[in-house]
Amino acid sequence: MLRTVILAAARSSRVERLVATAPFTRDVVRRFVAGEGTDDALRATRELVADGLAVTLDNLGEDVVTAEQATATRDEYLSLLGALHTAGLTPAAEVSVKLSALGQMIDEKLAYDNARAICQAADAAGTTVTLDMEDHTTTDSTLDILAKLRKDHPGTGAVLQAYLRRTESDCRELAYAGSRVRLCKGAYREPESVAYQADRDVDRSYVRCLNVLMSGDGYPMLATHDPRLIAIGEDRARWFDRGPDRFEFQMLYGIRPEEQARLSAEGYTVRTYVPYGDDWYGYLMRRLAERPANLAFFGRALASKK
Repeated sequence: MLRTVILAAARSSRVERLVATAPFTRDVVRRFVAGEGTDDALRATRELVADGLAVTLDNLGEDVVTAEQATATRDEYLSLLGALHTAGLTPAAEVSVKLSALGQMIDEKLAYDNARAICQAADAAGTTVTLDMEDHTTTDSTLDILAKLRKDHPGTGAVLQAYLRRTESDCRELAYAGSRVRLCKGAYREPESVAYQADRDVDRSYVRCLNVLMSGDGYPMLATHDPRLIAIGEDRARWFDRGPDRFEFQMLYGIRPEEQARLSAEGYTVRTYVPYGDDWYGYLMRRLAERPANLAFFGRALASKK
């Protein structure tokens, strides 16, 4: 129920205005978002890489409505990749890209062309790109574009969401050699016809999908903060004899940093998902929906301002 309320709030312009103008908002956003510009992204990346973590950077923004907006997003990624390379932060840092921000809702070819340009820049910078997954209506389109990109850029990563009923099958299709697959729970409001609704069913699906990926020939990227699922991931790595170079854990910037440090200290590859940009509201609300316990941070921030 709480997750449903949060996702509804994510679509409310009135709630967005209230949150954006609240006195404690800046402190909350700073915890989960690196900042608004490329310099902020580079600063956060340097700090994380210095701590032994890998990074994937997301320039916030989605559902663009003009080709010009899509081109601007592409250009920001090209600039970011150049800056990462110049700063010596690749290949430890890669980028995550939402196709909706590249024009997917306008023209799939436009989104593909923009994504291809970003992949080419990533190749030149010595790093990789991962295509974020969004709501279920874009899944087929995103996987189609992924397949096209992988012809020339085989390191392009995919994201699959365990709460979708189709995902176990998608995992089987993508568990081939060289295929990088990030498995997450999912953070969009979806109908019961396509997505599991109960937390326990989502968790069970995640474990089934994890088993498929870990037993396959690809490179699983386990995106979760759930202690139980992390422990299962560690167990499956031992079971399927996967060394630390054959899979990784992924977690969000600002969430469970101590656990990220612990896993890294134990020799696992841990990649932190770092968002930046001024379009932070929708991202933040989805993160809270994924893990409603983060609402407690809002409460602490509010209390500290009284």
